[in-house]
Amino acid sequence: MNHLESTFKGKNSFWRYILMIVVILIAANSLGAIPLFISLFLKSGSNPSVFSQYASNPNDFSVIGLNPIIGFIIIICPFIAGLIVFILLVKPLNNRTLGMTINGTGKIRWNRFFISGAVWMILSGLYLFFYFKLDPGNFTLNNKTASLFILSIVSVLFIPFQAAFEEVIFRGYLMQGFSALVKYRWFPLIITSVLFGLLHAFNPEVKEFGFLTMMPQYIAFGLIFGIITILDDGIEAAMGAHTANNIFLCIMVTSRSSSLQTPALYLEHTTYPWPEFAVLIFSGIVFILILKMIFKWGKISLLFKKIPV
Repeated sequence: MNHLESTFKGKNSFWRYILMIVVILIAANSLGAIPLFISLFLKSGSNPSVFSQYASNPNDFSVIGLNPIIGFIIIICPFIAGLIVFILLVKPLNNRTLGMTINGTGKIRWNRFFISGAVWMILSGLYLFFYFKLDPGNFTLNNKTASLFILSIVSVLFIPFQAAFEEVIFRGYLMQGFSALVKYRWFPLIITSVLFGLLHAFNPEVKEFGFLTMMPQYIAFGLIFGIITILDDGIEAAMGAHTANNIFLCIMVTSRSSSLQTPALYLEHTTYPWPEFAVLIFSGIVFILILKMIFKWGKISLLFKKIPV
């Protein structure tokens, strides 16, 4: 085992982790927001009220005069900025490298990334297929133009940065950090999953359906990705699944309350958060069991074992 164990080779004073997160948030919301600020500034010449109009609906990039695909790229820019700043700071702050944060070794296991992503994509496709059969009236064809092809390329190119940022920070960096505090694997799993849920507290879905309705779903995602991180001794499988999930949603289906406002193939008219939560739990269990067979993981009881120092 290397991922959580490698924590103790670095510098683990907790102020270092707090400083890292603060700097990353500042960089993401300043450097990462530069393309958005430039777009707003250019548009303000012809429309002085563009700042207030955009603030009232941040998902509507037509106010700035941008199409949804360009707007989608702008949304990803803060994640790219945050990831770059993390890579630059993790060595001087924690005496670790990006590779050590990913799996404790420095060698990225790309087969984990692609196999996990493929399995998640298949499960997502099956879910949408059966959902469409059960309730076809809840979907309409939203996009059958060439822009769907462009969206597919943009999603494959940019979504991995967004997913990598979140997995590196939560299942990589913070999971290692909390392991230094409490040397049992279940503790960083629970804490990072809750923090991952809270990160999404300002998503439009939360505004639409309520905090208590959406938090279980976000935390469940964190738990699924955290469990496979511990069992696979690294975050590559979690990055693959996270990337596949977001690419699938960007290309295949969107809704008016979705945080991913893209010209996807289908538009879902009514979203049912609690049934979707139940499906997520079921598919998450199936997903973990499939990867357990493929990668020949050990017993699930590893989640509750102490981390050797």
